[in-house]
Amino acid sequence: MRYPAYVTQEDGALVVVFPDCGGCQTQTEKQVKLLATAKEALAGWLEATLKAGDDVPMPRTRARAPRGGKLVWVPVAAQLAVKLLLRWARREAGLTQADLAKRAGVSQQQIAKMEDPDSNPTIDTLEKIARALGLRLEVGLAESSKDVAA
Repeated sequence: MRYPAYVTQEDGALVVVFPDCGGCQTQTEKQVKLLATAKEALAGWLEATLKAGDDVPMPRTRARAPRGGKLVWVPVAAQLAVKLLLRWARREAGLTQADLAKRAGVSQQQIAKMEDPDSNPTIDTLEKIARALGLRLEVGLAESSKDVAA
Protein backbone atom coordinates (compact mmCIF):
# COMPACT_ATOMS: atom_id res chain seq x y z
CA MET A 1 0.00 0.00 0.00
CA ARG A 2 1.23 3.46 -0.82
CA TYR A 3 -0.02 7.02 -0.75
CA PRO A 4 0.76 9.72 -3.29
CA ALA A 5 2.64 12.78 -2.13
CA TYR A 6 3.46 16.02 -3.87
CA VAL A 7 6.93 17.45 -3.42
CA THR A 8 7.65 21.11 -4.05
CA GLN A 9 10.56 23.32 -3.21
CA GLU A 10 9.89 26.30 -0.96
CA ASP A 11 12.56 28.57 0.51
CA GLY A 12 15.27 25.95 -0.03
CA ALA A 13 13.30 23.14 1.64
CA LEU A 14 11.55 20.19 0.04
CA VAL A 15 7.92 20.24 1.16
CA VAL A 16 5.94 16.99 1.02
CA VAL A 17 2.13 17.14 1.07
CA PHE A 18 -0.20 14.11 1.13
CA PRO A 19 -3.36 15.09 -0.77
CA ASP A 20 -5.40 12.16 0.62
CA CYS A 21 -4.47 12.87 4.25
CA GLY A 22 -5.75 16.29 5.21
CA GLY A 23 -3.08 18.28 6.98
CA CYS A 24 -0.37 15.64 6.64
CA GLN A 25 2.81 17.25 5.41
CA THR A 26 6.49 17.48 6.21
CA GLN A 27 9.66 19.05 4.93
CA THR A 28 13.33 18.28 4.68
CA GLU A 29 16.42 20.11 3.52
CA LYS A 30 18.00 17.09 1.84
CA GLN A 31 16.78 14.97 -1.06
CA VAL A 32 18.41 11.86 0.46
CA LYS A 33 16.16 12.17 3.54
CA LEU A 34 12.98 12.77 1.55
CA LEU A 35 11.55 9.24 1.56
CA ALA A 36 12.41 8.52 5.20
CA THR A 37 10.94 11.85 6.32
CA ALA A 38 7.80 11.32 4.22
CA LYS A 39 7.30 7.75 5.52
CA GLU A 40 7.63 8.94 9.11
CA ALA A 41 5.15 11.78 8.62
CA LEU A 42 2.62 9.55 6.86
CA ALA A 43 2.89 6.76 9.45
CA GLY A 44 2.46 9.25 12.29
CA TRP A 45 -0.60 10.79 10.68
CA LEU A 46 -2.18 7.41 9.90
CA GLU A 47 -1.51 6.07 13.42
CA ALA A 48 -2.91 9.19 15.09
CA THR A 49 -6.01 9.06 12.90
CA LEU A 50 -6.56 5.36 13.70
CA LYS A 51 -6.06 5.93 17.44
CA ALA A 52 -8.56 8.80 17.38
CA GLY A 53 -11.11 6.46 15.77
CA ASP A 54 -11.45 8.75 12.77
CA ASP A 55 -11.89 7.56 9.21
CA VAL A 56 -8.63 7.04 7.38
CA PRO A 57 -8.97 7.81 3.68
CA MET A 58 -8.02 5.14 1.19
CA PRO A 59 -5.15 6.21 -1.02
CA ARG A 60 -5.96 7.12 -4.58
CA THR A 61 -4.43 4.84 -7.19
CA ARG A 62 -3.66 7.54 -9.73
CA ALA A 63 -2.31 11.01 -9.22
CA ARG A 64 -0.54 13.81 -11.05
CA ALA A 65 1.92 16.24 -9.59
CA PRO A 66 0.87 19.86 -9.43
CA ARG A 67 2.62 22.30 -11.74
CA GLY A 68 6.19 22.78 -10.57
CA GLY A 69 6.02 19.78 -8.24
CA LYS A 70 6.97 16.14 -8.29
CA LEU A 71 4.80 13.12 -7.53
CA VAL A 72 6.24 10.44 -5.24
CA TRP A 73 4.59 7.31 -3.89
CA VAL A 74 5.21 6.74 -0.19
CA PRO A 75 4.80 3.15 1.06
CA VAL A 76 3.03 2.23 4.29
CA ALA A 77 4.68 -0.40 6.50
CA ALA A 78 2.93 -3.79 6.37
CA GLN A 79 2.02 -3.79 10.07
CA LEU A 80 0.17 -0.50 9.72
CA ALA A 81 -1.28 -1.34 6.30
CA VAL A 82 -2.98 -4.46 7.64
CA LYS A 83 -4.76 -2.37 10.31
CA LEU A 84 -6.07 -0.01 7.67
CA LEU A 85 -7.16 -2.84 5.36
CA LEU A 86 -9.04 -4.56 8.20
CA ARG A 87 -10.84 -1.39 9.21
CA TRP A 88 -11.78 -0.55 5.61
CA ALA A 89 -13.04 -4.11 4.97
CA ARG A 90 -15.08 -4.11 8.19
CA ARG A 91 -16.66 -0.77 7.39
CA GLU A 92 -17.30 -1.72 3.76
CA ALA A 93 -19.13 -4.80 5.06
CA GLY A 94 -21.25 -2.47 7.22
CA LEU A 95 -20.12 -4.15 10.43
CA THR A 96 -19.32 -2.73 13.82
CA GLN A 97 -16.42 -4.16 15.78
CA ALA A 98 -18.96 -6.08 17.88
CA ASP A 99 -20.65 -7.51 14.76
CA LEU A 100 -17.35 -8.68 13.32
CA ALA A 101 -16.27 -10.12 16.66
CA LYS A 102 -19.45 -12.19 16.85
CA ARG A 103 -18.95 -13.50 13.30
CA ALA A 104 -15.30 -14.35 13.97
CA GLY A 105 -15.90 -15.88 17.40
CA VAL A 106 -13.65 -13.39 19.20
CA SER A 107 -14.25 -10.50 21.59
CA GLN A 108 -14.98 -6.94 20.45
CA GLN A 109 -11.85 -5.92 22.36
CA GLN A 110 -9.78 -8.24 20.16
CA ILE A 111 -11.16 -6.56 17.03
CA ALA A 112 -10.40 -3.13 18.50
CA LYS A 113 -6.89 -4.28 19.34
CA MET A 114 -6.38 -5.54 15.78
CA GLU A 115 -7.28 -2.11 14.44
CA ASP A 116 -4.90 -0.42 16.89
CA PRO A 117 -1.57 0.61 15.32
CA ASP A 118 0.39 -0.78 18.28
CA SER A 119 -0.93 -4.34 18.08
CA ASN A 120 0.76 -7.21 16.30
CA PRO A 121 -1.85 -9.82 15.34
CA THR A 122 -0.88 -13.32 14.34
CA ILE A 123 -1.42 -14.69 10.85
CA ASP A 124 -3.96 -17.14 12.31
CA THR A 125 -6.00 -14.31 13.81
CA LEU A 126 -5.81 -12.30 10.58
CA GLU A 127 -7.06 -15.33 8.63
CA LYS A 128 -9.95 -15.84 11.07
CA ILE A 129 -11.01 -12.19 10.73
CA ALA A 130 -10.65 -12.27 6.94
CA ARG A 131 -12.91 -15.35 6.75
CA ALA A 132 -15.49 -13.61 8.96
CA LEU A 133 -15.47 -10.76 6.44
CA GLY A 134 -15.92 -13.19 3.54
CA LEU A 135 -12.35 -12.56 2.41
CA ARG A 136 -9.08 -14.45 2.35
CA LEU A 137 -5.70 -13.32 3.57
CA GLU A 138 -2.95 -12.97 0.97
CA VAL A 139 0.69 -12.53 1.90
CA GLY A 140 3.44 -11.65 -0.54
CA LEU A 141 6.98 -10.44 -0.77
CA ALA A 142 8.14 -7.75 -3.16
CA GLU A 143 11.49 -6.32 -4.11
CA SER A 144 12.59 -3.40 -2.03
CA SER A 145 13.10 -0.09 -3.76
CA LYS A 146 15.68 2.32 -2.41
CA ASP A 147 14.45 5.26 -4.45
CA VAL A 148 11.27 7.22 -4.27
CA ALA A 149 9.14 5.81 -7.08
CA ALA A 150 7.65 8.44 -9.33
